[in-house]
Amino acid sequence: MFAMFKRIFAPRNKELKKRILFTLGALAVFAVGTSIRIPGTTSISNDLGFLELLNSMGGGALKRGSIFGLGVMPYISASIIIQLFSMNIIPYFTDLAKEGYTGRRKLNTITRYLGIAIAFIQGLILALGIVGKNANAFEYVRVSIILTAGTAFLLWIGDQITQKGVGNGLSLIIMAGIVAGLPYMFTEAFKTFVLGNDNLFIGIVSFTIYVLIYIAIVVGVVFIQESERRIPIQYSNKTASSYGAKQTYIPFKVNAASVMPVIFASTIIAIPQTLANFITNEGYIKFVNNYLNYNTVIGLIIYLLLIVLFSYIYTLLQFRPDDIAENLQKNGGYIPGIRPGVETKKYIKSVLIKITTFGTLFLVVIAALPIVFSNYSNVENANITLGGTGILIVVGVALETYKQIESVLSQKEYRGRF
Repeated sequence: MFAMFKRIFAPRNKELKKRILFTLGALAVFAVGTSIRIPGTTSISNDLGFLELLNSMGGGALKRGSIFGLGVMPYISASIIIQLFSMNIIPYFTDLAKEGYTGRRKLNTITRYLGIAIAFIQGLILALGIVGKNANAFEYVRVSIILTAGTAFLLWIGDQITQKGVGNGLSLIIMAGIVAGLPYMFTEAFKTFVLGNDNLFIGIVSFTIYVLIYIAIVVGVVFIQESERRIPIQYSNKTASSYGAKQTYIPFKVNAASVMPVIFASTIIAIPQTLANFITNEGYIKFVNNYLNYNTVIGLIIYLLLIVLFSYIYTLLQFRPDDIAENLQKNGGYIPGIRPGVETKKYIKSVLIKITTFGTLFLVVIAALPIVFSNYSNVENANITLGGTGILIVVGVALETYKQIESVLSQKEYRGRF
């Protein structure tokens, strides 16, 4: 790590330093914006439930009633919808996805307009929580427009980071929101375990164990995120020497779906919970509280089953065995010991299902950890959590950004030799 910093601050890497400083400056603007509250509103004091994921990604901006309360999640939701439509669900979007650069630009434009529309709708719903049910229609629309403008501004900042900084701008904004809440969480943990304990020694030991478990979870997430199953590939019209004696393979990530299944499951569960704020039927509210609340055993089981379901669906849609087998056959490629065509498709599908099973179990544990910890531990402070999908997002973005910086440094060092 120290060698990386030394290489970054070398005299020949001035352009990279400028990009990193620009990225940090843009993220500082985001951090300041999360503290600016919408005029005439109050912070949300009650439990956010499944919206807690959205709040954590925005650095607590949602609960504070900030202008950046929605963050970039409306755009993420829109991109997920468009991505699903492009997977042979709606022919128009599928054709655009196959048109190359021009098609991707059109899809990106559609995604942005859809993201703004989703932000406005979500803003109207959230206005009930930060303005109150007794306000007039103009107040709801005003708050919704401000939240939508905040999301649009963050999308612009994300684009600027991507173009002029390092890493993916939108991913870094989400990561910054999550990381911003970590110092407060560890401070609360220290106050609870150490300062709030009558026995100082036991308090220090408890806090140390908590930190070590947190570090172990981070290490485990890094290991799973970097783990992959490599299927060897050979080509009938090329020899191994053509590749410089390097083995050609298809890499399949163990957790190929990343955090998407959790976002899908949270969104599905959040819809009936949101409707409960509008529907005054006691039977419906009782049903939601008993069966769609992750603080209940049944609600937690439903939540985790949805994560499992979406993990398989998303992975199989993202890596379509039919297309992979067809492309291999067209290029004269085959898996050693497996016949091209139908057998190759079945083999790839079986491998995907096996590794997805392992990745899904990992995802279920990560998603369930903070819920189980908050409900069944003796820690009463709701600000103290353990694990969670936030770690998954932070690790994924950090690794992606690190690899991009490493790639830039390697290119510069390679060019410097000639």
